[in-house]
Amino acid sequence: MRIDSLELEDFRNYARQRVELDPDCNVIFGENAQGKTNLLEAVVYLSRGKSPRARTDREMIRFDAPAARMEAEVFSREREFRVRVELYRDRRRKMSVNQVSAKSGAALSDVYQTVFFCPEDLFLIREGAAARRRFCDNALCQLRPRYAAALAEYHRAYDHKTRILRDAEEHPGLLEALPEFNEQLIRFGAVLIHYRQQFAVKLSQYAAIHHLECSGGRERLEVGYQTVKTVTDPAAGTAAISEQLREHMEAHQVAERASRLCLSGPHKDDLSITIDGREAKQFASQGQVRTAALALKLAEREIYRNVTGEYPVLLLDDVLSELDPRRQEFVLNRIAGGQVLITCCEDDRLPRLLGGRVFHVRQGAVEG
Repeated sequence: MRIDSLELEDFRNYARQRVELDPDCNVIFGENAQGKTNLLEAVVYLSRGKSPRARTDREMIRFDAPAARMEAEVFSREREFRVRVELYRDRRRKMSVNQVSAKSGAALSDVYQTVFFCPEDLFLIREGAAARRRFCDNALCQLRPRYAAALAEYHRAYDHKTRILRDAEEHPGLLEALPEFNEQLIRFGAVLIHYRQQFAVKLSQYAAIHHLECSGGRERLEVGYQTVKTVTDPAAGTAAISEQLREHMEAHQVAERASRLCLSGPHKDDLSITIDGREAKQFASQGQVRTAALALKLAEREIYRNVTGEYPVLLLDDVLSELDPRRQEFVLNRIAGGQVLITCCEDDRLPRLLGGRVFHVRQGAVEG
């Protein structure tokens, strides 16, 4: 899969811009705060209906503009697509694929997928569980429409239950609705656990290979999945998982009402990452942490290819500048086979090293 062209209007610091992309390698260079990352953000948004940076859509609309537009010509699954998103300050966004309205980001992910890698991801191992859940969710929402739908419903039920627990002391009648939302959390939570377990198994398989190669064959990386303790076998069917989630939730009813918090469910899931049997979050060196993070992101790319038959569009946002020469070489040797967009600094050697198309970004304008 590849993006043939990207067109932006009033998006971030771009007034109007069209970029024709190389099917293999695209190096985007320039000084900081000129708009390099904004290009990648648009590519990600068009693949999943969600920004990897912004909290709201309005943040991406150019100052003083009432709306923004992103549009891409895409070749995927031996077909041509046109993906379009319009963002507004005063009403809901519009999304379409080949001029047919798209109701959710899943419709965009069905066209093409992206793996976005930024410097913050190099610290994925040491961050809290929420960062690793977000890593899983971003990948699975693009790969599995059922997962994306279940995650949205789970968040909706979680928010309702949280409000009930928070306000029940003043409005006891709200507790009557609690069983309904508990059942929703159980039903959709079982789907999340089912897919996260499968993802973690594949992630461990591919990441272990990458980490072994990057460490010169000296270190063994393993990825495990941690979920609700009553779920003894996350690989079981959703029916069995549902029963075990219900058991855990019933055991925590009193504690939830006392704390006014939703304490039971896969919203606390995590990935356990070990290097040679030791917890990487606690014991790994900075170099090991970065190698493990590289292995996870490259494994994510392999999982996409395994599922879809095509490499996703890989977006490296100033990542290589954060790596030593050995790890830079490791990454560059493993990004062939699919379309890549790489941002780098003004004086970086990448334009000479990688070839492909080179773009210079200056003050919201792309040359090249």
